[in-house]
Amino acid sequence: MSPEFVNMFKEAAGMFLFLAAELTVLFLVISYLVGVLQEFLTPEKIQSILSSRNGKGYFIAALLGSITPFCSCSTIPFLKGLLRARAGFGPMMVFLFASPLLNPVIIGLFVVTFGVQVAVFYFVVALAVSVIAGYVLEKLGFERYVREEAYKVADSGSSCTATPKPAPVASSCCGSKEEVNVEISGCGEAVLTVKEESRWVRIWHATWKDFKQVLPYLTLGILIGSFIYGFIPTDLIAKYAGEGMWYAIPVAAVIGIPLYIRAEAVIPLSAALVKKGMAMGSVMALIIGSAGASLTEVILLKSIFKNQMIAAFLTVILGMAIGAGYMYTYLFG
Repeated sequence: MSPEFVNMFKEAAGMFLFLAAELTVLFLVISYLVGVLQEFLTPEKIQSILSSRNGKGYFIAALLGSITPFCSCSTIPFLKGLLRARAGFGPMMVFLFASPLLNPVIIGLFVVTFGVQVAVFYFVVALAVSVIAGYVLEKLGFERYVREEAYKVADSGSSCTATPKPAPVASSCCGSKEEVNVEISGCGEAVLTVKEESRWVRIWHATWKDFKQVLPYLTLGILIGSFIYGFIPTDLIAKYAGEGMWYAIPVAAVIGIPLYIRAEAVIPLSAALVKKGMAMGSVMALIIGSAGASLTEVILLKSIFKNQMIAAFLTVILGMAIGAGYMYTYLFG
């Protein structure tokens, strides 16, 4: 084994350990704080707020999107609930754009990985474009491209009366024991009443569960990033994705969508690319394209939107990614 390979391996291993420790602590702390916030700002409250049709709804939707830790795909079920609640179309679209891009974990990763200046730029651009896009799409009448079936709620066909049927003990998803009462309604739906353990312990269990779900993606991103940092020549990345390559930004934006590496993985990967010479504008485009949309999300959106709305959605995400990349290069490059 050559000394050069050993040195590259040591660099890669050192980067992996550093990123793994730093990002694990960051994810757990931010996720726990978000869990505490969600105790007071439940999905039902968010849906109620966005269902009100007023001028402030656009900014409220963007701010709510920035404190809800949804990825692009998990936003879809919530979007269906907003449609059935007849939420304002503009604010609803703002939430769709903003939620996966501005969740607290992504912003925290940006601050730690790239610094406050980059994080603030990313936040402002994503927030502004989300609000403007939602407003413009509503004014252009794109609500007509929502499928009729997306508004419908399954008809129960009967009145619902609850009949309590107690069940002694059930195990929670986190492995703790909780007392549970089950009510079977006249509609055949089970309603659980849970006697919970300590609120703070329950939030920690939920945080740990989320972390275990994200861990494979986080590990993958750190592994790839560490490999790039240790083994890929700096000159190679600088040649094809450096500051002077005008095409690097749109290519990175387009690659980001089918790539769909979660932001928790793409940010540590991007950190390694930056250290190797990739332009920050290209990194910005890659992250926005990857976090803002995915092929899976587009497929799920097909059940809600017609093709014209799908095209508008992708145009907004790609436009935001490319615009943010060139703007960052112009302002800070």
